[in-house]
Amino acid sequence: SLVYKSPDYVAFCPNNQIIQPANTQAECVAQGGQWNGNVAPAAAPKSDISTPVEPAGYCNLNYTCQNNYDAASKTYERNVFITLVILGAISLVAGILLSANAVVSLGLAYGGVLSFIIASARYWSSADNLIKVIILFIALALLIGVAIKKFKE
Repeated sequence: SLVYKSPDYVAFCPNNQIIQPANTQAECVAQGGQWNGNVAPAAAPKSDISTPVEPAGYCNLNYTCQNNYDAASKTYERNVFITLVILGAISLVAGILLSANAVVSLGLAYGGVLSFIIASARYWSSADNLIKVIILFIALALLIGVAIKKFKE
């Protein structure tokens, strides 16, 4: 986050001090909102009491800016995932290659694995189903590999 800043919600959806209500579909769409019409209730029993007039719907004024923010956040999370996986792979390879110092080698290897775990956890909610399957397959393969290595010893 020091080098690559995450999208700021307020930059996409500013907090205005005065909000102009949108009472019609045309006003709502003109302000970048999403109009949600009311669904007529089933036949209500008639009564002598006059019922208040229900508005025709409501407007979600943050619809467009929220969609833009979500798209920017998804791109940001994907880029962070790729960066963490690359850095984790470099750390893991460095840990394997630097076998002269066992403590440094082990620290780099564990750091690489931890980077993979953090990257997967951060990106999990934004990932497509195919990416999730690939992440799970790699994790399962690594666990099986570690288990086989440990049981052979």
